Amino acid sequence: MTYPTAWPTRRARFLFDRRDVRGAHAPLASATKEGVILRSDLDYSVWNPDSNVSNYKLVEPNDFVIGLRSFQHGISHSTVRGIVSPAYTVLRQTGSLDPQFVKHYFRSSLLISHLANITQGIRQGQAIDIEAFQNLSMPVPPREEQHRIADFLDTETTRIDTLVSLRKKQELNLLERSYASVSEILLPGILTSSSGHWPWPWLPMAMRDRPLVRLGYVCRLQNGLAVDGKRDVSGETVTRPYLRVANVQAGGVALDTVTEITVSRETATRSTLRSGDVLMTEGGDLDKLGRGTVWRGEIPECLHQNHVFALRPELDRLEANYLALMTRTLHGRNYFESTGIKTTNLASTNSSKILSFPIPLPGVSVQRDLAREAQKSLDVVAAASRLLRHQRSLLSERRQALITAAVTGQFDVSTASGRNVTDGVHA
Repeated sequence: MTYPTAWPTRRARFLFDRRDVRGAHAPLASATKEGVILRSDLDYSVWNPDSNVSNYKLVEPNDFVIGLRSFQHGISHSTVRGIVSPAYTVLRQTGSLDPQFVKHYFRSSLLISHLANITQGIRQGQAIDIEAFQNLSMPVPPREEQHRIADFLDTETTRIDTLVSLRKKQELNLLERSYASVSEILLPGILTSSSGHWPWPWLPMAMRDRPLVRLGYVCRLQNGLAVDGKRDVSGETVTRPYLRVANVQAGGVALDTVTEITVSRETATRSTLRSGDVLMTEGGDLDKLGRGTVWRGEIPECLHQNHVFALRPELDRLEANYLALMTRTLHGRNYFESTGIKTTNLASTNSSKILSFPIPLPGVSVQRDLAREAQKSLDVVAAASRLLRHQRSLLSERRQALITAAVTGQFDVSTASGRNVTDGVHA
Protein backbone atom coordinates (compact mmCIF):
# COMPACT_ATOMS: atom_id res chain seq x y z
CA MET A 1 0.00 0.00 0.00
CA THR A 2 1.35 3.43 -1.03
CA TYR A 3 0.40 6.43 1.11
CA PRO A 4 0.72 10.15 0.36
CA THR A 5 4.29 11.38 0.76
CA ALA A 6 3.27 13.61 3.68
CA TRP A 7 2.06 10.55 5.61
CA PRO A 8 4.81 8.77 7.54
CA THR A 9 4.26 5.21 8.75
CA ARG A 10 5.06 3.84 12.17
CA ARG A 11 4.76 0.46 13.79
CA ALA A 12 1.76 -0.01 16.06
CA ARG A 13 3.95 -0.59 19.13
CA PHE A 14 4.99 3.08 18.98
CA LEU A 15 1.43 4.34 18.50
CA PHE A 16 -0.50 2.43 21.17
CA ASP A 17 -0.05 1.61 24.83
CA ARG A 18 -1.42 -1.63 26.20
CA ARG A 19 -3.69 -1.08 29.21
CA ASP A 20 -4.14 -3.73 31.85
CA VAL A 21 -6.17 -2.19 34.68
CA ARG A 22 -8.04 -4.85 36.65
CA GLY A 23 -10.41 -4.96 39.59
CA ALA A 24 -12.27 -1.79 38.58
CA HIS A 25 -15.92 -1.31 39.51
CA ALA A 26 -17.65 -0.84 36.17
CA PRO A 27 -20.41 -2.53 34.16
CA LEU A 28 -19.66 -5.51 31.94
CA ALA A 29 -18.92 -4.74 28.29
CA SER A 30 -18.28 -6.71 25.09
CA ALA A 31 -16.29 -6.02 21.93
CA THR A 32 -18.65 -6.31 18.94
CA LYS A 33 -18.50 -5.35 15.28
CA GLU A 34 -20.40 -2.17 16.21
CA GLY A 35 -17.81 -1.28 18.87
CA VAL A 36 -17.50 -1.84 22.61
CA ILE A 37 -21.04 -2.11 24.01
CA LEU A 38 -22.28 -2.57 27.56
CA ARG A 39 -23.67 -6.07 28.07
CA SER A 40 -26.87 -4.57 29.43
CA ASP A 41 -27.47 -2.96 26.02
CA LEU A 42 -27.04 -6.19 24.05
CA ASP A 43 -30.05 -8.13 22.77
CA TYR A 44 -28.47 -11.38 23.95
CA SER A 45 -26.62 -12.58 27.03
CA VAL A 46 -23.37 -14.55 27.02
CA TRP A 47 -22.52 -14.03 30.67
CA ASN A 48 -22.91 -16.38 33.60
CA PRO A 49 -24.05 -14.34 36.65
CA ASP A 50 -21.84 -16.52 38.85
CA SER A 51 -18.69 -15.61 36.90
CA ASN A 52 -15.78 -14.00 38.76
CA VAL A 53 -15.10 -10.63 37.11
CA SER A 54 -12.34 -9.44 39.44
CA ASN A 55 -9.78 -10.21 36.73
CA TYR A 56 -11.64 -8.31 33.98
CA LYS A 57 -9.90 -5.40 32.25
CA LEU A 58 -11.04 -1.80 32.42
CA VAL A 59 -11.87 -0.09 29.13
CA GLU A 60 -12.66 3.62 28.88
CA PRO A 61 -13.95 5.97 26.17
CA ASN A 62 -11.60 6.16 23.15
CA ASP A 63 -9.81 2.96 24.11
CA PHE A 64 -9.63 0.17 21.54
CA VAL A 65 -10.22 -3.52 22.15
CA ILE A 66 -8.82 -6.46 20.22
CA GLY A 67 -11.42 -9.21 20.65
CA LEU A 68 -11.85 -12.80 19.54
CA ARG A 69 -13.43 -11.79 16.21
CA SER A 70 -11.28 -8.79 15.36
CA PHE A 71 -9.76 -10.64 12.41
CA GLN A 72 -13.28 -10.63 10.91
CA HIS A 73 -14.62 -7.15 11.64
CA GLY A 74 -11.70 -5.06 12.87
CA ILE A 75 -10.72 -3.64 16.24
CA SER A 76 -13.51 -2.23 18.42
CA HIS A 77 -13.65 1.41 19.49
CA SER A 78 -15.10 2.19 22.92
CA THR A 79 -17.41 5.05 23.80
CA VAL A 80 -18.22 3.60 27.23
CA ARG A 81 -16.53 2.82 30.53
CA GLY A 82 -16.75 -0.86 31.38
CA ILE A 83 -14.86 -4.08 32.03
CA VAL A 84 -14.10 -6.68 29.39
CA SER A 85 -12.88 -10.26 29.37
CA PRO A 86 -9.21 -10.79 30.29
CA ALA A 87 -8.89 -12.55 26.92
CA TYR A 88 -9.21 -9.13 25.25
CA THR A 89 -6.35 -6.70 24.64
CA VAL A 90 -7.07 -3.06 25.54
CA LEU A 91 -5.15 -0.34 23.66
CA ARG A 92 -4.93 3.44 24.01
CA GLN A 93 -3.53 5.62 21.23
CA THR A 94 -0.68 8.03 21.84
CA GLY A 95 -0.95 11.78 21.32
CA SER A 96 0.04 11.58 17.65
CA LEU A 97 -3.25 9.93 16.72
CA ASP A 98 -6.84 11.18 16.65
CA PRO A 99 -8.98 8.38 18.15
CA GLN A 100 -11.77 9.08 15.64
CA PHE A 101 -9.34 8.56 12.76
CA VAL A 102 -8.07 5.35 14.39
CA LYS A 103 -11.67 4.16 14.83
CA HIS A 104 -12.17 4.23 11.08
CA TYR A 105 -8.71 2.87 10.24
CA PHE A 106 -9.34 -0.10 12.53
CA ARG A 107 -12.49 -0.88 10.50
CA SER A 108 -10.78 -0.62 7.12
CA SER A 109 -10.32 -3.57 4.79
CA LEU A 110 -6.58 -2.91 4.89
CA LEU A 111 -6.32 -3.41 8.65
CA ILE A 112 -8.71 -6.39 8.63
CA SER A 113 -6.60 -8.08 5.94
CA HIS A 114 -3.48 -7.50 8.08
CA LEU A 115 -5.23 -9.06 11.06
CA ALA A 116 -6.32 -12.02 8.94
CA ASN A 117 -2.72 -12.57 7.86
CA ILE A 118 -1.39 -12.64 11.41
CA THR A 119 -4.11 -15.03 12.57
CA GLN A 120 -3.55 -17.67 9.90
CA GLY A 121 -3.18 -21.04 11.55
CA ILE A 122 -4.83 -19.83 14.76
CA ARG A 123 -8.04 -21.60 15.75
CA GLN A 124 -11.11 -19.41 15.37
CA GLY A 125 -11.94 -17.92 18.75
CA GLN A 126 -8.37 -17.50 19.99
CA ALA A 127 -6.82 -14.09 20.54
CA ILE A 128 -4.81 -12.33 17.86
CA ASP A 129 -1.05 -12.46 18.40
CA ILE A 130 -0.48 -9.06 20.02
CA GLU A 131 3.24 -9.10 19.24
CA ALA A 132 2.49 -9.56 15.55
CA PHE A 133 -0.03 -6.73 15.73
CA GLN A 134 2.51 -4.40 17.33
CA ASN A 135 4.83 -4.96 14.37
CA LEU A 136 2.20 -3.84 11.83
CA SER A 137 2.90 -0.54 10.08
CA MET A 138 0.22 2.15 10.15
CA PRO A 139 -0.05 5.47 8.28
CA VAL A 140 0.13 8.59 10.45
CA PRO A 141 -1.28 11.58 8.53
CA PRO A 142 -0.79 15.08 9.93
CA ARG A 143 -3.10 15.60 12.88
CA GLU A 144 -5.27 18.13 11.05
CA GLU A 145 -5.66 15.70 8.15
CA GLN A 146 -6.73 12.99 10.59
CA HIS A 147 -9.45 15.33 11.89
CA ARG A 148 -10.70 16.03 8.36
CA ILE A 149 -10.75 12.34 7.43
CA ALA A 150 -12.58 11.40 10.63
CA ASP A 151 -15.18 14.16 10.19
CA PHE A 152 -15.74 13.21 6.56
CA LEU A 153 -16.16 9.51 7.37
CA ASP A 154 -18.41 10.22 10.34
CA THR A 155 -20.75 12.11 8.02
CA GLU A 156 -20.63 9.68 5.11
CA THR A 157 -20.87 6.46 7.13
CA THR A 158 -23.80 7.89 9.07
CA ARG A 159 -25.53 8.69 5.79
CA ILE A 160 -24.90 5.18 4.47
CA ASP A 161 -25.94 3.57 7.76
CA THR A 162 -29.20 5.52 7.63
CA LEU A 163 -29.89 4.16 4.16
CA VAL A 164 -29.07 0.60 5.28
CA SER A 165 -31.39 0.98 8.26
CA LEU A 166 -34.14 2.26 5.98
CA ARG A 167 -33.73 -0.73 3.65
CA LYS A 168 -33.92 -3.11 6.64
CA LYS A 169 -37.11 -1.42 7.80
CA GLN A 170 -38.58 -1.64 4.30
CA GLU A 171 -37.76 -5.35 4.18
CA LEU A 172 -39.45 -5.94 7.55
CA ASN A 173 -42.49 -4.03 6.32
CA LEU A 174 -42.57 -6.24 3.23
CA LEU A 175 -42.46 -9.37 5.37
CA GLU A 176 -45.36 -8.10 7.45
CA ARG A 177 -47.23 -7.25 4.26
CA SER A 178 -46.72 -10.77 2.90
CA TYR A 179 -47.86 -12.23 6.22
CA ALA A 180 -51.00 -10.07 6.16
CA SER A 181 -51.66 -10.81 2.50
CA VAL A 182 -51.45 -14.59 2.89
CA SER A 183 -53.64 -14.42 6.00
CA GLU A 184 -56.35 -12.43 4.23
CA ILE A 185 -56.27 -14.56 1.06
CA LEU A 186 -56.63 -17.86 2.91
CA LEU A 187 -58.89 -16.53 5.67
CA PRO A 188 -60.87 -13.50 4.41
CA GLY A 189 -61.78 -11.18 7.27
CA ILE A 190 -59.19 -12.45 9.74
CA LEU A 191 -57.51 -9.02 9.87
CA THR A 192 -60.70 -6.99 10.07
CA SER A 193 -63.54 -9.04 11.55
CA SER A 194 -62.30 -11.64 14.01
CA SER A 195 -65.07 -13.51 15.82
CA GLY A 196 -63.72 -13.22 19.35
CA HIS A 197 -65.17 -16.67 20.05
CA TRP A 198 -63.29 -19.20 22.17
CA PRO A 199 -61.12 -21.17 21.60
CA TRP A 200 -59.81 -19.42 18.45
CA PRO A 201 -60.95 -15.80 18.88
CA TRP A 202 -58.73 -14.52 16.06
CA LEU A 203 -60.56 -16.47 13.33
CA PRO A 204 -62.99 -14.51 11.12
CA MET A 205 -66.70 -14.60 11.90
CA ALA A 206 -68.07 -16.17 8.70
CA MET A 207 -66.44 -19.48 7.67
CA ARG A 208 -69.45 -21.55 6.61
CA ASP A 209 -67.76 -22.85 3.47
CA ARG A 210 -64.57 -23.72 5.36
CA PRO A 211 -65.33 -25.97 8.32
CA LEU A 212 -62.60 -26.30 10.91
CA VAL A 213 -61.06 -29.77 10.89
CA ARG A 214 -58.47 -31.17 13.25
CA LEU A 215 -55.30 -31.63 11.17
CA GLY A 216 -54.87 -35.20 12.41
CA TYR A 217 -58.10 -36.21 10.61
CA VAL A 218 -56.72 -35.33 7.18
CA CYS A 219 -52.98 -35.74 7.63
CA ARG A 220 -50.54 -38.33 8.96
CA LEU A 221 -47.46 -37.31 10.96
CA GLN A 222 -44.21 -39.20 10.42
CA ASN A 223 -41.56 -39.05 13.13
CA GLY A 224 -37.90 -38.98 12.16
CA LEU A 225 -34.89 -40.93 13.33
CA ALA A 226 -32.94 -40.31 16.53
CA VAL A 227 -29.43 -39.17 15.68
CA ASP A 228 -27.42 -40.59 18.56
CA GLY A 229 -25.18 -43.51 19.42
CA LYS A 230 -28.12 -45.61 20.63
CA ARG A 231 -29.79 -45.95 17.24
CA ASP A 232 -30.20 -49.46 15.90
CA VAL A 233 -27.66 -50.30 13.17
CA SER A 234 -28.04 -54.08 13.36
CA GLY A 235 -28.86 -56.22 10.37
CA GLU A 236 -28.93 -54.75 6.87
CA THR A 237 -27.92 -51.09 6.85
CA VAL A 238 -28.07 -48.22 4.37
CA THR A 239 -26.37 -44.82 4.25
CA ARG A 240 -28.70 -41.99 3.36
CA PRO A 241 -28.80 -38.17 3.48
CA TYR A 242 -30.99 -36.75 6.22
CA LEU A 243 -32.50 -33.37 7.06
CA ARG A 244 -31.67 -31.63 10.33
CA VAL A 245 -33.51 -28.73 11.94
CA ALA A 246 -31.03 -26.30 10.37
CA ASN A 247 -32.11 -27.47 6.91
CA VAL A 248 -35.78 -26.59 7.43
CA GLN A 249 -36.74 -22.93 7.15
CA ALA A 250 -39.98 -21.03 6.74
CA GLY A 251 -40.74 -21.02 3.04
CA GLY A 252 -38.06 -23.45 1.90
CA VAL A 253 -35.26 -25.87 2.70
CA ALA A 254 -31.56 -24.98 2.93
CA LEU A 255 -29.56 -27.78 1.33
CA ASP A 256 -26.08 -26.27 1.28
CA THR A 257 -24.99 -28.69 4.00
CA VAL A 258 -26.72 -32.06 4.16
CA THR A 259 -25.29 -34.82 6.35
CA GLU A 260 -25.44 -38.56 5.72
CA ILE A 261 -26.21 -41.22 8.30
CA THR A 262 -26.04 -45.01 8.43
CA VAL A 263 -29.16 -46.73 9.78
CA SER A 264 -30.95 -50.03 9.48
CA ARG A 265 -33.01 -50.44 6.34
CA GLU A 266 -36.15 -50.73 8.48
CA THR A 267 -35.42 -47.39 10.17
CA ALA A 268 -34.76 -45.77 6.80
CA THR A 269 -38.09 -47.01 5.48
CA ARG A 270 -39.91 -45.46 8.45
CA SER A 271 -38.10 -42.11 8.12
CA THR A 272 -37.90 -41.51 4.36
CA LEU A 273 -39.44 -38.30 3.05
CA ARG A 274 -41.86 -38.25 0.14
CA SER A 275 -42.43 -35.43 -2.30
CA GLY A 276 -45.39 -33.43 -1.01
CA ASP A 277 -44.63 -33.90 2.67
CA VAL A 278 -44.91 -30.72 4.74
CA LEU A 279 -41.89 -30.27 7.02
CA MET A 280 -42.17 -28.65 10.43
CA THR A 281 -39.56 -28.34 13.17
CA GLU A 282 -40.11 -29.20 16.81
CA GLY A 283 -38.60 -25.95 18.10
CA GLY A 284 -37.13 -22.60 17.16
CA ASP A 285 -37.79 -18.88 17.41
CA LEU A 286 -41.21 -18.16 18.89
CA ASP A 287 -42.39 -16.10 15.90
CA LYS A 288 -41.40 -18.90 13.48
CA LEU A 289 -42.77 -21.85 15.44
CA GLY A 290 -45.07 -24.07 13.40
CA ARG A 291 -44.10 -22.65 10.01
CA GLY A 292 -44.32 -25.42 7.43
CA THR A 293 -42.51 -25.88 4.13
CA VAL A 294 -43.23 -28.39 1.36
CA TRP A 295 -40.65 -31.05 0.55
CA ARG A 296 -40.48 -31.46 -3.22
CA GLY A 297 -38.14 -34.44 -3.40
CA GLU A 298 -35.06 -32.28 -3.85
CA ILE A 299 -32.85 -35.17 -2.64
CA PRO A 300 -33.85 -38.76 -3.46
CA GLU A 301 -34.31 -41.18 -0.54
CA CYS A 302 -33.74 -38.44 2.02
CA LEU A 303 -34.44 -39.13 5.70
CA HIS A 304 -35.26 -36.68 8.49
CA GLN A 305 -34.23 -36.50 12.13
CA ASN A 306 -36.73 -36.75 14.97
CA HIS A 307 -36.76 -32.98 15.62
CA VAL A 308 -38.24 -32.51 12.13
CA PHE A 309 -41.82 -33.67 11.64
CA ALA A 310 -43.07 -34.80 8.22
CA LEU A 311 -46.78 -34.17 7.68
CA ARG A 312 -48.29 -36.32 4.93
CA PRO A 313 -51.69 -34.97 3.79
CA GLU A 314 -54.48 -37.18 2.45
CA LEU A 315 -54.31 -35.92 -1.13
CA ASP A 316 -58.06 -36.13 -1.76
CA ARG A 317 -58.79 -33.91 1.26
CA LEU A 318 -55.80 -31.64 1.89
CA GLU A 319 -53.39 -29.88 -0.47
CA ALA A 320 -49.78 -29.68 0.79
CA ASN A 321 -49.16 -26.12 -0.39
CA TYR A 322 -52.39 -24.97 1.25
CA LEU A 323 -51.34 -26.54 4.56
CA ALA A 324 -47.85 -25.03 4.44
CA LEU A 325 -49.23 -21.58 3.66
CA MET A 326 -51.91 -21.86 6.36
CA THR A 327 -49.17 -22.29 8.97
CA ARG A 328 -47.81 -18.89 7.88
CA THR A 329 -51.06 -17.02 8.50
CA LEU A 330 -52.18 -15.11 11.57
CA HIS A 331 -54.17 -18.22 12.49
CA GLY A 332 -51.09 -20.44 12.30
CA ARG A 333 -48.92 -18.00 14.23
CA ASN A 334 -51.49 -17.46 16.98
CA TYR A 335 -52.18 -21.18 17.37
CA PHE A 336 -48.57 -22.28 17.68
CA GLU A 337 -47.54 -19.33 19.84
CA SER A 338 -50.44 -19.96 22.23
CA THR A 339 -49.86 -23.72 22.47
CA GLY A 340 -46.06 -23.75 22.34
CA ILE A 341 -43.77 -24.28 25.31
CA LYS A 342 -41.80 -21.04 25.68
CA THR A 343 -38.30 -20.39 27.03
CA THR A 344 -37.05 -16.80 26.58
CA ASN A 345 -37.21 -16.18 22.78
CA LEU A 346 -37.41 -19.88 21.89
CA ALA A 347 -40.36 -22.23 21.89
CA SER A 348 -41.23 -25.81 21.05
CA THR A 349 -44.24 -27.84 20.00
CA ASN A 350 -44.98 -31.55 19.72
CA SER A 351 -46.78 -34.01 17.49
CA SER A 352 -50.07 -33.95 19.41
CA LYS A 353 -50.30 -30.14 19.22
CA ILE A 354 -49.48 -30.19 15.52
CA LEU A 355 -52.15 -32.81 14.81
CA SER A 356 -54.63 -30.76 16.87
CA PHE A 357 -54.13 -27.68 14.67
CA PRO A 358 -57.64 -26.62 13.51
CA ILE A 359 -57.41 -26.08 9.76
CA PRO A 360 -60.20 -24.46 7.70
CA LEU A 361 -60.99 -27.02 5.02
CA PRO A 362 -62.72 -26.02 1.78
CA GLY A 363 -62.67 -28.42 -1.16
CA VAL A 364 -59.29 -29.45 -2.57
CA SER A 365 -59.79 -27.49 -5.81
CA VAL A 366 -60.53 -24.35 -3.77
CA GLN A 367 -57.45 -25.04 -1.65
CA ARG A 368 -55.30 -25.17 -4.80
CA ASP A 369 -56.71 -21.90 -6.12
CA LEU A 370 -56.16 -20.15 -2.79
CA ALA A 371 -52.63 -21.51 -2.49
CA ARG A 372 -51.76 -20.30 -6.00
CA GLU A 373 -53.09 -16.82 -5.25
CA ALA A 374 -51.22 -16.63 -1.95
CA GLN A 375 -48.00 -17.87 -3.55
CA LYS A 376 -48.20 -15.17 -6.24
CA SER A 377 -48.37 -12.56 -3.50
CA LEU A 378 -45.37 -14.12 -1.74
CA ASP A 379 -43.38 -14.21 -4.99
CA VAL A 380 -43.87 -10.47 -5.52
CA VAL A 381 -42.70 -9.72 -2.00
CA ALA A 382 -39.74 -12.11 -2.33
CA ALA A 383 -38.55 -10.33 -5.48
CA ALA A 384 -38.77 -6.94 -3.77
CA SER A 385 -36.94 -8.31 -0.71
CA ARG A 386 -34.11 -9.64 -2.88
CA LEU A 387 -33.73 -6.20 -4.43
CA LEU A 388 -33.55 -4.56 -0.99
CA ARG A 389 -30.95 -7.07 0.22
CA HIS A 390 -28.89 -6.42 -2.89
CA GLN A 391 -29.04 -2.68 -2.24
CA ARG A 392 -27.93 -3.23 1.36
CA SER A 393 -25.01 -5.32 0.14
CA LEU A 394 -23.94 -2.60 -2.30
CA LEU A 395 -24.21 0.04 0.43
CA SER A 396 -22.05 -2.05 2.76
CA GLU A 397 -19.44 -2.51 0.03
CA ARG A 398 -19.44 1.21 -0.67
CA ARG A 399 -19.07 2.00 3.03
CA GLN A 400 -16.07 -0.30 3.33
CA ALA A 401 -14.46 1.05 0.17
CA LEU A 402 -15.00 4.63 1.31
CA ILE A 403 -13.39 4.02 4.71
CA THR A 404 -10.38 2.23 3.25
CA ALA A 405 -9.86 4.82 0.53
CA ALA A 406 -10.07 7.73 2.98
CA VAL A 407 -7.78 6.36 5.71
CA THR A 408 -5.13 5.38 3.15
CA GLY A 409 -5.13 8.74 1.37
CA GLN A 410 -6.50 7.58 -1.98
CA PHE A 411 -8.47 10.82 -2.32
CA ASP A 412 -8.55 14.26 -0.73
CA VAL A 413 -11.49 14.39 1.67
CA SER A 414 -11.39 18.20 1.78
CA THR A 415 -12.65 18.31 -1.83
CA ALA A 416 -14.82 15.17 -1.75
CA SER A 417 -18.58 15.17 -1.45
CA GLY A 418 -18.95 11.48 -0.69
CA ARG A 419 -20.25 10.80 -4.19
CA ASN A 420 -18.15 8.76 -6.60
CA VAL A 421 -15.06 9.19 -4.41
CA THR A 422 -14.40 5.46 -4.53
CA ASP A 423 -14.17 5.27 -8.32
CA GLY A 424 -10.93 3.53 -9.14
CA VAL A 425 -10.12 2.56 -5.56
CA HIS A 426 -10.49 -0.79 -3.87
CA ALA A 427 -11.66 -1.92 -0.46
